[in-house]
Amino acid sequence: MQIDPTLRPQNPGYPAGGSDNNPQGQRGVIIASPCRNTEHPEPYQVLHTGFDTIVLAIKTILPPEFHAHLEAQKAVAEAEQREVQIDYNGVKLLLGHYGGGGYSYVANGGEFGARWAFKKPNAKDPWGVRVTIGSTFLATLGLGAARAHVDGVLEKLGMRFQADDISLSRVDICTDILAPDFVLDQEVFVMHQRANRRGHFSDAEMSVNGRSSRTTSVTIGKSNRRQVIIYDKRLEVIEKRKAHWWAIWNQTRRLQGFPPLDPKNRNERIWRIEFRAGKSLLKDTWNIRTWADLFARFGDLCAQTGSVVRYTDPAPNDGNRARWPNHPIWDIACAEIAADLSEMREGTDPNPVKAVIREQHISTLTKNIRGSTLTLAALHGVGFSDLSEFFDKTAKLFEDDLHSQSEHMRKLFTNAQERYQFITERHGKAQ
Repeated sequence: MQIDPTLRPQNPGYPAGGSDNNPQGQRGVIIASPCRNTEHPEPYQVLHTGFDTIVLAIKTILPPEFHAHLEAQKAVAEAEQREVQIDYNGVKLLLGHYGGGGYSYVANGGEFGARWAFKKPNAKDPWGVRVTIGSTFLATLGLGAARAHVDGVLEKLGMRFQADDISLSRVDICTDILAPDFVLDQEVFVMHQRANRRGHFSDAEMSVNGRSSRTTSVTIGKSNRRQVIIYDKRLEVIEKRKAHWWAIWNQTRRLQGFPPLDPKNRNERIWRIEFRAGKSLLKDTWNIRTWADLFARFGDLCAQTGSVVRYTDPAPNDGNRARWPNHPIWDIACAEIAADLSEMREGTDPNPVKAVIREQHISTLTKNIRGSTLTLAALHGVGFSDLSEFFDKTAKLFEDDLHSQSEHMRKLFTNAQERYQFITERHGKAQ
């Protein structure tokens, strides 16, 4: 694929515009300060700013050899009703036993890879690939690495395309702010008068979530166009067990000379402000289709988003909502996102983040094993004083199975290795 040399670079390690000399870069090196804190109230601290999700379609079709490989492996996946590992020319993916959305083959490269969907070859439908790059990849490696990753994988798979054969359908960018005293109020969002809309929002335009009389999330807009979301990211991280975000945030704290955040401290509330650009906004309004379009115009799109939709600090004696000033947290978020969209690499070494994800799985499984074994002992009528002996007997049963059902146990173990390979390997092997 030819790289347009006019594209603005993101960072020397993974330039957003591509590089022929250094396509891989050096891992885990801080290229720029992860956050550029603007002037704001003392308690507020920016912990992370970066792209969060990117979805794109690519105009290329499966080559015969790779198509045959996918077809054969999907037959195995369907027969066994599980994901199977494929390893094609050095690209490792977990292939599902299902398709969806017009795509026959769906594969996953793990937290530090991408999600891939492939159509069966069809001359009448040349847009044969869809790629989704998730938040963990983008938070640790950034936009330039994401583009390099897509280009590199498709090259190994033998799928050729040109710079214009890209169609972006979703781009999210966000900033996470430590704001202990911030209280989210759905009533103070304001739509700019230039949008020819009234200053407040209808129920159809706003989605609100909360608990115990506290609003935890407000979403403005529609997913296929422009969306603005403010939500309690700390709460989401805890509820959805995304422990790696503490590692990402605490690297920023460490670099700025602050102690690490305590997940148990409810006063250390972290709010995410996120701008989402859907397919209609990207293409119809801003003519953003390709990487070059994104680098050229996405900054302006975000600037407009921050002015069209505002989170305000109401003026008590002014009934004209359009004159209400921005809340400090809104000004911080807009300044962070606008600061330098060409330099959005968080700079977090992905391997410690992998370690956090891996340890979380280990902790969960260990608790499950402990609880299940104690339940099994209770069902067998074992007394507390006899638990040690019961544990030994249970371990002996597993050892006996290892010898008497060796092939079955080997298969189960291999399946587990494949499922978790992307968080056990050092970064650089996963796709």
